[in-house]
Amino acid sequence: MLEKVTTAFSDIFRKIGGKASITEKNIEDAVEEIKMALLDADVNLRVVRRFVNATIEEAKGEKVLRAVDPGQQFVKIVHDRMVALLGDSKTDLRLKGPDTQSVILFLGLQGSGKTTSAAKLAARLLKEGRKPLLAACDLVRPAAVEQLSILGEKIGVAVYREDTKDAVKVAKNALAFAKKNGHDVLIVDTAGRLQIDEAMMDEIGRIKKAVDPVETLLVADSMTGQNAVEIAKSFDEQVGLSGVILTKFDSDARGGAALSLKTITGKPILFVGVGEKTEDLEPFYPERIASRILGMGDIVSLVEKAQETMDLEEAARLQKKMASENFTLQDMLDQFEQMGKMGSIQSMLDMLPGMAGQISEADINTQAMKAQKAIIQSMTKKERNNHLIIGPSRRKRIAKGSGTSVAEVNKLLKQFEKTRLTMRKFAKNKGLAQKLMNQMGGMGGFPGMGSR
Repeated sequence: MLEKVTTAFSDIFRKIGGKASITEKNIEDAVEEIKMALLDADVNLRVVRRFVNATIEEAKGEKVLRAVDPGQQFVKIVHDRMVALLGDSKTDLRLKGPDTQSVILFLGLQGSGKTTSAAKLAARLLKEGRKPLLAACDLVRPAAVEQLSILGEKIGVAVYREDTKDAVKVAKNALAFAKKNGHDVLIVDTAGRLQIDEAMMDEIGRIKKAVDPVETLLVADSMTGQNAVEIAKSFDEQVGLSGVILTKFDSDARGGAALSLKTITGKPILFVGVGEKTEDLEPFYPERIASRILGMGDIVSLVEKAQETMDLEEAARLQKKMASENFTLQDMLDQFEQMGKMGSIQSMLDMLPGMAGQISEADINTQAMKAQKAIIQSMTKKERNNHLIIGPSRRKRIAKGSGTSVAEVNKLLKQFEKTRLTMRKFAKNKGLAQKLMNQMGGMGGFPGMGSR
């Protein structure tokens, strides 16, 4: 996520961040590098100029040049400018009370992820205690209605659909259905096109007038960079937007769309799509994203993700077992499962300060982790709970069942023994914390990390 621009900023800050004193020339050089990094990230030229001018104006003041720690003061100025660029603060959906209907109108070109995002938002609102209804008003794209129906069934949200070609009629009737059946949020999925055209805009305009939405959200593909910004500008000028959802944000290495949207359109980014799962729609926090872009990590989001996905009772049980003789291969498998719920390891690393772009999926060797998981899954319940009974013949059977080799099975069991021993020592002696980090997190003993 935004790896390219993050790496560039990390390099710039490394040069200037530790300086005991800086000059106007240092600042000019750093700002020039920032300018090139933003342009390389496909940020709109007008946005880059504003950002650079504001940064230079503030950085050349007495506040930085005479500061006790001028390098860090400069970094803070860039961070604050970046937050302002992204929208200052998180923008929430403007929903009415639960006793009435709030309509959210979804717009976007074909292929932007509009239908999927509608379902993701419905799932999020359902989790927050709302009773959403999805309206299938994309009557142009083949199978769009069926896709929304399947997604709705999967997340447990009702979908209103009709066998007609009149999208405005479907939207009106969906709102009436929502009122009659106590649905407090109606999410209307409209038709897209391969490009903006008059027919699409006319239909969206008529639907908007018919349902009077509290939010009119454009769903845009973040990987299209400045093109996404121009699309947002066109939609806003013709039908009026209240905000934007950026999809494929986890795959966006450049960041041009995210960094340009607010300045060019004046509309906030409300959510970002960060994966294919239903829960992979996250609120957009400008300050957190700014910290990630500048290589400062995003610990708050990482903790929140852990709290959302991890079973606290299960975590406490595993912690207790780690400190005893009872930690088993089944417990190790449970750890794999818990980690998997939090998303990709790369996404977690990107949230750690200084880690974005420093270690790749290849360095972590996710294939090795998958192999280790397959090995444990190929064991019987008895073997998982007592690894000492796994002799040569059992190891051969496990290797065959997991599609690995006996050598890999042997390596896993040896690693498990080492991990088990280290955990027991660590639980009894906090002074061994660094040793645990070296053995489990320092490319050595942690599952999936090590020689490839």
